[in-house]
Amino acid sequence: MQIIAQHTDERVLPLDNKTIITRHAARAIALQGDEILLMYTARYDDYSLPGGGIDEGETAEQGMIRELQEETGAQHIRDIRPFGCFEEYRPWYRDGADVMHMFSYCFYCQVDRELGTPTFEHYEIHNGMRPVWVNLSHAIAHNKAVMANSDKAGQSLIRETMLLEMIAQQRENPQQATA
Repeated sequence: MQIIAQHTDERVLPLDNKTIITRHAARAIALQGDEILLMYTARYDDYSLPGGGIDEGETAEQGMIRELQEETGAQHIRDIRPFGCFEEYRPWYRDGADVMHMFSYCFYCQVDRELGTPTFEHYEIHNGMRPVWVNLSHAIAHNKAVMANSDKAGQSLIRETMLLEMIAQQRENPQQATA
């Protein structure tokens, strides 16, 4: 899958002599009209694409489907097609590493509007995560306001907001295909 954007958190620079771990994740882009299915996280007051780490033995697409079902209870996931991969370097404070080199493989898909019951992990419950259908422009504006005005913004917020902006841009200019 094509790298469509990159971001390096300035706190990890220079990368020389740093212990770097690599993580592969998959994220879902489910749109219906002007709304997108996102995860709202109360702890950080932000919106993010449903998704997470790809398990050993899974393809990126399989990981996206599993994560989407777990986090949102999405049903009848279909019409899956690649959007592109977001590459990032960000601080990491576990596993004896200083930096995480993360690849987020993003896929468009369709799901039923009515969601089933999510199966959240402990940290997702603790952080107050919940799936929501939200206007795409509203989600972008909200995340930008959080970045500008909050000291509790999560590390993923830059990636998530950049991806939401790219999704909105592609909706305005469909001939600008990614993947």
